Formats: sequence, C-alpha cells, structure tokens
Amino acid sequence: MPLAVELSDVTFAYGRARPVLEHVSLAVSQGEFLAIAGPNGGGKTTLMRLVLGLERPSTGEARLFGEPAHAFSRRADLGYLAQRSQLTVDAPTTVREVVAAGRVARARLLGPLRSNDRDAIAAAIERVGLADHAGTPLSRLSGGEQQRAFIAKALASEPSLLVLDEPTTGVDVESQDALAALLERLHKTLEVTILYVSHEFGAVERFVDRLVLVRGGIVFDGPPAELPDLWHDPSHAHA
Repeated sequence: MPLAVELSDVTFAYGRARPVLEHVSLAVSQGEFLAIAGPNGGGKTTLMRLVLGLERPSTGEARLFGEPAHAFSRRADLGYLAQRSQLTVDAPTTVREVVAAGRVARARLLGPLRSNDRDAIAAAIERVGLADHAGTPLSRLSGGEQQRAFIAKALASEPSLLVLDEPTTGVDVESQDALAALLERLHKTLEVTILYVSHEFGAVERFVDRLVLVRGGIVFDGPPAELPDLWHDPSHAHA
C-alpha cells in the first residue's frame, strides 16, 4: 500500500532547546485511520506539524505522499482541523460560508464559485449531517455541531489526508462519541487517510486501525487492544 506519511529517524528541537522528539520513524499507509495520543507536552502536536510540513526536522526526513513534507506541492489534498477552531460568539458567519472557505485551495482565486465547487461544499455539509443548518450562523450551533462544521470545512477541498488536532476539546461526551462515529463513516465512505491527534483517544479507540503514543518519541505503535493497561488510565494520559 502506498504511504501517505513517512517519518524517517526524525529529531526536532525548537531553537537550542532540548529536542521535543528524538529518532521518530512512522509510516502511515494511504487509507489508514490512525490515532496519535500522549500526555500534554509529549510532542504529539509537534509530530503533527512535522507531518503537515509546518515544521522541518532538525535531522531525519518527513514525507507526504512521497514528497518532502515542507515542500508538498498539492496542499489541496490536505484537510486540517486546527485545535479549538472557532469564531467569535457573535459572528454572523453561516455554516455554508465557513465550509466554503475550505474550498479555496481548489477554487479560483477570483470570481464566483463554480458549480463543482458549490457541489463539493454542499456534499461536505451533507456528510457531517448539517444540511438542514447550512444557512444557520455558526454561533447558534452547539459545540459538537460547530466541530462538525469545521470538519466539513476540512473536507470541502476533497482531501486525501485529514488531520484533526484535539477535535473533541470543549464538547460533551455524547458529542465526542458522535464525532468519532462520523469520522468512522467518513473513513469508510471516502477512503480518506485520517490522523486523529489528541491527549485522549477513548472516543475513537474502537474505530482506529492503529494507535501511536508519543512521549518524546514513539513509545507504542499498534492496535489499541494491545495497549498496556497503564495507558488506559485517564490520569496517565493527562500526565
């Protein structure tokens, strides 16, 4: 299976500080659903930034679909949900407008959206179950619904790789479970590669193909069922 992500013996440090990550090697096949978890400060967000080409390794190599990650030429193939994506509470922006912003990478820079752009935006909204709220201001939606709108934004460019950074932050347990089930449906129907980055992984544990735990390096990489019991302790996850 061709690789979507490949990190080869990567070490990374911010400036002269002690390395955040050391000797990390990771291969993610196209079509995998992978959770990246670990304690706060353990390096999982840095790992995600290296994958996306937002940071360059101090040593080693990071590649996306066979290209150097920092110089990846097909940015429209990447869908990214940043941590705590949100607008101000009183922003009048509608769900459709938020999702349309995610189409910019594939749309024309100037002029109205083409019919295929409008179709992609509508399809993304439909996939996350917000078709009835397309014209609703985002501020009127629940936290879980807002996160679904931002996932739709990430899907609007029809990406090959979807990366989500702490997607369940600030939403209740019921919404977390709904988001996890949504990601499973998207994974199956779109055959998109998904990287789910979070300090806790309980919501997606039963859906992901692999779990990678990061703590200065990769300390576990395999099926969640093979995870040592210690890592299932919530107090450890927040260490």
